[in-house]
Amino acid sequence: MTGNYRLFGSEMSPYSIKVRSFFRYKNVPHEWIARSPATEDDYKKFARLPIVPTVATPEGEGLQDSTPIIEALEARYPTPSIHPDNELHFLSTLIEEFGDEWGNKLMFHFRWWDEIDQRASAQTLARLMQPHGAKADIANLSKMILARMTTRGHFVGSSKETAPLIEAYFDELIAILESHLATRPYLFGARPAFADFGLAAQLYECAVDPTCGSILRARSPHILDWTFRMLEPRNDGPFESWETLEPTMRPLLDYIGRTFLPWTVANAQALTAGEDSFTVAIAAKPYTQSPQKYHAKSLAVLREKYRAACPNPRLTDILTKADCARYLA
Repeated sequence: MTGNYRLFGSEMSPYSIKVRSFFRYKNVPHEWIARSPATEDDYKKFARLPIVPTVATPEGEGLQDSTPIIEALEARYPTPSIHPDNELHFLSTLIEEFGDEWGNKLMFHFRWWDEIDQRASAQTLARLMQPHGAKADIANLSKMILARMTTRGHFVGSSKETAPLIEAYFDELIAILESHLATRPYLFGARPAFADFGLAAQLYECAVDPTCGSILRARSPHILDWTFRMLEPRNDGPFESWETLEPTMRPLLDYIGRTFLPWTVANAQALTAGEDSFTVAIAAKPYTQSPQKYHAKSLAVLREKYRAACPNPRLTDILTKADCARYLA
């Protein structure tokens, strides 16, 4: 291979930040290209869908969707590996999926719910699209973005009814993560795993928004450190064993088994049944939203990865105790 990879992305896209962090960790030569009207023609040469991140390989191939991008590049650049051994490999994969799907729900809700977050996010996106735009042009573009994005909460199930539930899910998650990250720089030890790339990017975006950023600064300094550390992740040592991770990681797996997995399975079942909406009990409280196709697709892939990881008695035992195994079968 000759030449650099080209990464089209946005500072406001957690999936773009996720892939950029991976490139940096692996020391893969690349160019970060902010998607904007000025770069749109070049971007369209490689994008099948109008999404970021989009990667242009040195061979001229276009790659999209953050998880497949990282999986393809990990195969090309396997050292240092982002995958712990044995049962920890799948646990990291599960948390990566949790970050992409559930973490994004939390981030998107907060970003576009309160007026202060709506206005700040619209202003930032407008500036990213027009870095040298006149004040009046930025103001008009901000209004357009605000009008469009504040109607898209249904994509993550954000509504007046679910807002208190989502905010409670966030509070519980950061309490768990703050404890876990108090004694280690990354989720699985002294270097980043697949899980870190998926979850940290979502919480980094939370950290740069007004409401979530203030919450993290007030309550969660270790999470805050981790999210910014993941912008330039380093290999500072080995992954830990399950025995050392278990005391503070088990609550995270319990949380995933109590929230994310019931939700994503209910979403897939609703799509199969052709329903317009579904309601699932999460922590004994009803949560309702319209089903989304991509979540069902990614659940099917996660289940395939679980089957590939089995039989593994230790993994089965860990996931059964966390009430995760029955959703993955």
